[in-house]
Amino acid sequence: MQLHDVWFILIAVLWTGYFFLEGFDFGIGVLTKLLARDRSEKRVLINTIGPVWDGNEVWLLSAGGATFAAFPDWYATLFSGFYLPLLLILVCLIVRGVAFEYRAKRPEERWQRNWEQAIFWTSLLPAVLWGVAFGNIVHGVRIDAHKEYVGSVLDLLNPYAILGGLVTLTLFTFHGAVFASLKTVGDIRERARRTAGVLGLVAAVLAVGFLGWTQADKGDGTSLIAMVVAVVALVAALGANKLGREGWAFAFSGITIAAAVAMLFLTLFPNVMPSTLNESWNLTVSNASSSPYTLKIMTWCAGIAAPIVVLYQGWTYWVFRKRIGTQHITEAH
Repeated sequence: MQLHDVWFILIAVLWTGYFFLEGFDFGIGVLTKLLARDRSEKRVLINTIGPVWDGNEVWLLSAGGATFAAFPDWYATLFSGFYLPLLLILVCLIVRGVAFEYRAKRPEERWQRNWEQAIFWTSLLPAVLWGVAFGNIVHGVRIDAHKEYVGSVLDLLNPYAILGGLVTLTLFTFHGAVFASLKTVGDIRERARRTAGVLGLVAAVLAVGFLGWTQADKGDGTSLIAMVVAVVALVAALGANKLGREGWAFAFSGITIAAAVAMLFLTLFPNVMPSTLNESWNLTVSNASSSPYTLKIMTWCAGIAAPIVVLYQGWTYWVFRKRIGTQHITEAH
């Protein structure tokens, strides 16, 4: 195994961590409209991710930075070809962060309601767009001999990618509902469990269709194993949720996301972006990577920094591990 293979795996791990953590983060944002009945309950949901949402986005920055440094041609083609959807995701993440911080700065109902709307939409749109983006990456896009994307934005809205967007939306929202039931007490906890049951069934139907399509199109034995793990974990998450075992339900929903992401990267390797125009124009881990010396320096830096970041983030979750409810909200901002 060469260093560019190692960095492909590391980037896959970073995206897995991002979707695992930011997945329930986006799900909570969507649930502020679907689950919360009043302003106090919206505040409860927002507070469940209040201490961690910004840390979750570090995984996205790390994945983007690692791609830029380890596979510059992949980064250039991806960000130029997917410019508009990625720009929309970036705007959503910026507005979302501002909404979390500004919502309670003024007591006026209209002010708070507008920021709550922003939290909902800037959680829903990225949840869909990430699925669309990765659907296109795995399926392949119009890349020419110069490693440039020559398609249009409309080419990205193909049936496979749209199904991928629906899968990430429903799966992230299910993940968020399970997290809400794990982090809250009282009536909202019970409603979160019931909502998770419904969302999980919808996500299961869509995920089986999407992963089955992926397997039939590009899969092999290893990707089939990942698909089976994803499906079994999702069924286990639904079962644990029904039994009121929120911790197990959250663990299994996280495994579902991790296994699904692993399947996508397994079907992608050794490519990083296939070309639908000519297979010889595919971007691969070898023709899109940086020099071995650059990858070697990156490996040493990652080996030192990554464990520190993971330990710090784990400590953050431990500190803010307790449940909250409306009784902890002294003033309904």
